Amino acid sequence: MPEEAANGITYNSVYRHSVDEKRRVSVPFRWRPGEPTEFMVVVWAKHRAGTCLRVLPPKQWAKLMAEIDAMANSDPNKPVLKRRIGSLSTQAKLDGAGRIAIPEDMAAAAGITTQAVLVGMLDRFEIWSPDRYTQVEGMDDALLQQALQMME
Repeated sequence: MPEEAANGITYNSVYRHSVDEKRRVSVPFRWRPGEPTEFMVVVWAKHRAGTCLRVLPPKQWAKLMAEIDAMANSDPNKPVLKRRIGSLSTQAKLDGAGRIAIPEDMAAAAGITTQAVLVGMLDRFEIWSPDRYTQVEGMDDALLQQALQMME
């Protein structure tokens, strides 16, 4: 069970929401923490379908930082990851209406304009442009049977 699920939040399902003129998008009610929480939003360019925004709750952000810190200082990837993840991330709190504001440069990098798709990843979630997420679904569907076989 993902660590966040043990604390009562599991980020699951897919939600499509409008993005307002201030680039705010509603976070599903079930994904909202009961107390003020600062999420980390990271421009995530790791998928072949393109860039999205990965939203990490505090425990997942700490885990990511610990993984990078555990890398050998001699590993040339360590400063690259620290610099790029540091420069491509920002803190974000939900406003009183349960919305997260997406900075302009992050929205542009992820291709998010007037619509966004929020995708649960159990212990975190991603925000995609609808077009890119359609591509992701197709790619993921093609790999799903193989991935499920690895779980048995």
